[in-house]
Formats: sequence, structure tokens, C-alpha cells
Amino acid sequence: MADTKDVTYEGPITITRTGKGFFTYDPDQDDLFIPGENLGGAFPTDVVRVKKEGFEVDPRTRKKREIGRVLEVVTRTRETFVGTLVENKEENLTMLALDWKKMYVPFVVKGESLPIGQKVLIRFQGWAGNQPYPWGTLEEIIGPAGEHETEMRALALSQGFRSDFPPGVMNEAKVLETTGKDLIDKDAAEGIASGRRKDFRDVTTFTIDPFDAKDFDDALSVQTLPNGNVEVGVHIADVSFFVRPGTSIDAEARKRATSVYLVDRTIPMLPHVLSTNLCSLNPNEDRLAVSAVFELNSNAEIVNRWFGETVIHSDRRFTYEDAQDVIDKQSGDFMEELNTLKKYAFKIRDRRVASGAIAFDTPEVKVRLDENGKPVAIDLKERHDTNLLIEDFMLLANENVAEMLTSVAKKAGLTNSVIYRTHDLPDAERIETLSQFLKVMGYDLETHAGHVKGSDINALLKQVEGKPEEYLIKTATLRSMAKAVYTTKNVGHFGLAFEFYTHFTSPIRRYPDLLIHRLLKHATDGEPFTKNQIAELPELATHSSEREVSATEAERDSIKLKIVEFMADKVGEEFDAVISGVSDRGLYVELGLTRAEGMIRIRDLGDDYFIYDEKHYRIVGERTKKSYALGDPIRVKLTEARVLERELDFALVEAK
Repeated sequence: MADTKDVTYEGPITITRTGKGFFTYDPDQDDLFIPGENLGGAFPTDVVRVKKEGFEVDPRTRKKREIGRVLEVVTRTRETFVGTLVENKEENLTMLALDWKKMYVPFVVKGESLPIGQKVLIRFQGWAGNQPYPWGTLEEIIGPAGEHETEMRALALSQGFRSDFPPGVMNEAKVLETTGKDLIDKDAAEGIASGRRKDFRDVTTFTIDPFDAKDFDDALSVQTLPNGNVEVGVHIADVSFFVRPGTSIDAEARKRATSVYLVDRTIPMLPHVLSTNLCSLNPNEDRLAVSAVFELNSNAEIVNRWFGETVIHSDRRFTYEDAQDVIDKQSGDFMEELNTLKKYAFKIRDRRVASGAIAFDTPEVKVRLDENGKPVAIDLKERHDTNLLIEDFMLLANENVAEMLTSVAKKAGLTNSVIYRTHDLPDAERIETLSQFLKVMGYDLETHAGHVKGSDINALLKQVEGKPEEYLIKTATLRSMAKAVYTTKNVGHFGLAFEFYTHFTSPIRRYPDLLIHRLLKHATDGEPFTKNQIAELPELATHSSEREVSATEAERDSIKLKIVEFMADKVGEEFDAVISGVSDRGLYVELGLTRAEGMIRIRDLGDDYFIYDEKHYRIVGERTKKSYALGDPIRVKLTEARVLERELDFALVEAK
């Protein structure tokens, strides 16, 4: 047997809030356990180098486990941290109470006249091996903790997103404010004259977006051809015309990689002159686009397809509700066109689902705020046929663009030259865990050695429709799936049942889409895309995936903050809930209407000693044999709402 005592491993580390580390060195082996004293100053998600250090007995499970030690922090994934400055009078220190819940230790903050009670941004400076705390210096005062504006800015800054743009970006944006319209008119005329751009201005075209959308980066055109087939154009804002490699705007867009949608604001990837003006497909204005145009027969099968640059003129800006109203009432602007798009979209979707695409459709929470940022209502966003219609044609475009670019790259003998949006097969262990959970809930999911078919998941989702446990099972199933990522290595998209898939349809808010537009122009018009640009794609794909995760965390935290704030004046009130999670600490519960989540601690369950039955997702009273299991409906009372911590505590009133 090979001697492994000097073998080291490199990768990201997971650290719990109690300061225990876990490191995956082999997907087929249990994680290395890294005790707190062996963390070597690592923070959660840092890339570290570790080595094995022997074995110990896990005091909880009494099983033997392998332990390791961090030898080196290779890469810090965070250099700045957000929190509230507090005094540690016992140790005569000023400390940062961190907003980042994954962090297991506070920071000492050094400097003069530090504003206690203010929310701030600090920069990490170091952590000496003989010191109990890392330390940093004040970089920015965000504002008084607890105020709406402070908390929203803090959520974004904690994930590395800023609302303001650097001076170089603003200077380029100012130039575009005065020259942008002329640039559009000039390129439209030259592009049509040379045949580089197709003219779609006389074809019926419109956008369909949420009512509060500020930028419109996709439009649909539709017309019936002389042969009876239908032509549908998916027209996407030509952001790459304005955002060129080497510019300050491009450098900042690369860094951000995505727009961020907090509960009350958007932090855009691009400056407003582009996102809401020149690159927005506003009605009644000529706009430059990059398009995927499909000729469809009566079965919605693709007869011909074309990709390239276009000029369009949107005839109408619809909200989802406006367009749905026309379809429902069979009266209003562009009724025939909307009917045609709906009919063909449904055929495309039916074919996709038949191929194994998973039909997840869980409603999103929408928090309504007043003018002061105070939450006044929580709604579940309603999904209309028009939402699905747009989704179906965007998916069609994304799939076909990916397929076309793959074919071009293959002919050119290029590898790693397309950015894909991939969704790997679910992890076998997660699927088996899901299957066991479903058995406890009274459902069967057919699995084969940890593998599952999309069609079987669809059958399950259909089975739970309308049941009290529908949302819980959909959420558990979704969590068992792999995460979709950007990569230059194509493994297909399991959830959509696509062999080829990319993101092409939102270049205003996603940097990978902008790169795909440049690649498409290179493939169709010969626009330059250098070897150096191709070499950068794998790194840009990884960076975009990381920034997407950060943006999603900020978005979710902003919603959770406002939900907890909405519940804060309801302490003492009772609610119907469902048990959404079980642990040795207690029960996690979720309220039906608001999706508010919180916890009933095990000590608050009554006069009994409760044992955690991990295998059956429940806790059981030793004396009373009273059982509380995942999915059980219960009645709860709200006992505490800690707004800044985004946490709710409940007490059990009664089981249903």
C-alpha cells in the first residue's frame, strides 16, 4: 500500500458556525473532519491545502472518522466583510459582529474613532497563529444598523456588489448618452445595406416582461409565411455592439458577471444608459439585436433556423398580465399573434417534457414594500401562460444557439471554446436520501443505484399537486438536484433534458450571455474572437458561476430580512405551519401563506426528552412517544422575531 502520510489535497473547505471543518478529498470517501484547532486560519469556502492526520471517534455517532489539518490557505474567497461594530469591554476590543452567518469567529477591528453601532465594511488584514481572532481595518461606513437603506446596501456589499460604478465606466457611459442613438442609426443602416443585419422592423414584434421591469432584453416577432409555416424570431438586445473588449464597461461587467435583484432594487451589471436605454428593446424605437429565427411547421418542429444580427422595432410593451388578459378575453392588441405563440409554445413544451425535462414550477415570494421600505404584504407570484410562453421560446433559442456553436467549434477543431449552462446528473447519494425521505412521506420514487429519470420525477410532482405536502416535496426534490453552472465542458442539462444548452437571452444582466453573443457573431459574421479570448473562457465561466451564487444569496437574504420584519409585529400570534425540517436541535417550520421559516427548539416542545430519529426524519418523545415528523401540519405561535439576524422562533401550540 502506498504511503499517504505526506500526500496533500487542495480545494474548498466547508466550516460550520461552530468552527468545525469538512474537506472533500475524494467524492467516493467520507469528508475529512477538520477540528477547530486544525483550521489554520481558514474561512468558510476558502481554497486550502490539507493533509490527513489520523483518526478519531465521532462523539455523536460513535463511529471512527478520518481527521485532517489545514496546511495553507491557498486562496481567500473573501477579503471584505460586513457587520456591526460592537464593544468587547472584557477584552477592551472593538469587534465586528458579522452579517455573514457562515463565519464562525468575529473580527477585531483596528483604527481610530471607530463608530460603534454602525454597520460597516472592513478589509481583512491577517490572523496571527497565536491570536484568537482575525483582524481588519475599516473601509466604509454603511450606516446605522437596522435602517432599511443600510441593510439593503449591506446585503449587497457583503457579497461584493456595489451600486455605483467606477469613474472609467461613468466616463464611457456619458459618451454613450450623447452618441448612442446615432451609433444605432448608423449601424442599422450600414448593417442592412451590407447584408450583415436583417431588417425585422416591419414584422410584428413585442416584449412581454414583469410589470416592474426596467430593461427589456428579449422580444418576440411572429409572422405566417406563404407556405403556411410560422416564423418566430427570438430577438435579444445587441449588448456586444456597445460593450467591447478592453473598455472599462466590459471590465466592470466581467467583474460583476450578473445583475443583482434585491427585494427593493436592482444593482445592474451595466450602467443605466445601456441597461434601460440603448440596449433595452423599448417600444416604438429602432434597436439593434442578435436573433435566433425559427421556421416552425404545424407541429412546432423546426424546419429552418437562422442566427445573426438584426434591426427590430418593438410594436408594444406587454406585461405578463396584459398579454394574459388579451389571451383570456380573446380581445386586444396582437391577439392572433399571442394565440399563435401560445399554441406553438405549448407544443414545444409538451415535447420537452416528454423527453424528460423536469416540470418544476414552485411559486416565488414577492414582498411588497411601502415608500419607506417597510414590508406591507407578502404574495406568491402567479405564473401565467404568458410566463411559460416566453420561457419556452427562450429555452428554444438557448438550446439551438448552443448546438450551433458546438458544431462550429467542432468543425474548427476547437475545445473549451463555448460556454455552456450545464446541469449534471443528480448525485446518487442525494437521490437515495430523497427516495428515503419520500418513503417516509408515503411516496415512491423509482431509482436505479442512485440514478433517476426526469420522467419519474415529473410523475412524482404530478402526484403531489394540490396536496398539503406539495411545496415541501417539490423543494426537497429541487434541493436534491445538482446546481446548474457555467462551464466550457459540456455534460448536458439534466433538468431540461437538453444535450446542448447555453445562456444567450439576457446579455444585459448576465456576462456569459454577452460572451455567447460575441461567439455567435464570430461564427456568423466573422467578427474577431481571438485565441486569448477563447483561452479566458473556462476561467470566466467559473467566475460567473461564483458570482451567480453570491447574487442569489444576496437576493434570498433580502427577501428573508423583509419577511422577518413583516412578522415582527405578529409575535404572540398563531399560525398554521408544516414541519419543513428536523434536526437534533428541534423542528424547522414553514408558514403556508408567507413561506416564513423558523424554528421550534427541542427544549420548547414540552415536558419530555425527545430523541432525534434521523432515519425517519422525526423526533420522538421518550416518555410520551409523541412524534413530530417531516411534513406534519402543526399549529405554532410566533415567540420571537430577530430582524437583523433574519431569524424567527416559534412554539408548538398543537399538532394537527
